[in-house]
Amino acid sequence: MTEKSLRDELQDIGPTDPAVDRLVEEIIGRVADKWTMLLIEILTERDCCRFGELSRACTGISQKMLTQTLRAMERDGLVTRTVYPVVPPKVEYRLTELGLGLSKAFCGVWIWAEENFDRIDRARQDYAARMAAEGSST
Repeated sequence: MTEKSLRDELQDIGPTDPAVDRLVEEIIGRVADKWTMLLIEILTERDCCRFGELSRACTGISQKMLTQTLRAMERDGLVTRTVYPVVPPKVEYRLTELGLGLSKAFCGVWIWAEENFDRIDRARQDYAARMAAEGSST
């Protein structure tokens, strides 16, 4: 699909429901958060994880941020939290169908990045070279 036809196709959609627009903005904000995407990736690969497993697998995340992110994901229906009545407490997290659907949707971003990795790298190198040349000419 050419850029022009994609633009035309998007314009053909017409007016959208403001409530849906808000939801899309919220979801984009949620998945733009690197921790959410990393947790979705981990849970997609492992199916089910305990808090400690997620903490170890998601390098760099604090316990507080992990807790906040998991709660937000649970609120949005992306994960289920199962508490087992044992000592010590056992809590497991798993993606819901909704979470798996989001994982699948964003799989396209990874595929796109993989397919365009060399082009993006070249563009960044070209940009850095232009900036360096502009800096040395002033």
